[in-house]
Amino acid sequence: MEIKRAGSQPSAKGSPGWFTGTVRVDPLFQAPDPARVSGASVTFEPGARTAWHTHPLGQTLIVTAGCGWVQWESGMDGGAHGWVANCSTPPTRDEAAHEWAPGTHDLYSENPTR
Repeated sequence: MEIKRAGSQPSAKGSPGWFTGTVRVDPLFQAPDPARVSGASVTFEPGARTAWHTHPLGQTLIVTAGCGWVQWESGMDGGAHGWVANCSTPPTRDEAAHEWAPGTHDLYSENPTR
């Protein structure tokens, strides 16, 4: 068993290639082989967003603070603390904070390769 205490892993600034605006990425876990799942907590300052992207095996987003949005080619939806989006198919999409409020999302993804 591996225990990771809050704050024991370094935060990273969101890469300009993946994000617009101010974003902080806090790793939560990377499951050991043969599992392929990982998790991160991503904090978006007001108006920040990801680039358009896909997750071939899907992704689950949980808003843990503030509010968050998911936008895809044919629509968008969002909510406040506790809102969950299960993106089980890989549409091209982005995630964002509201234009006037920050938001933190916990993201869980299965990766096709490691």
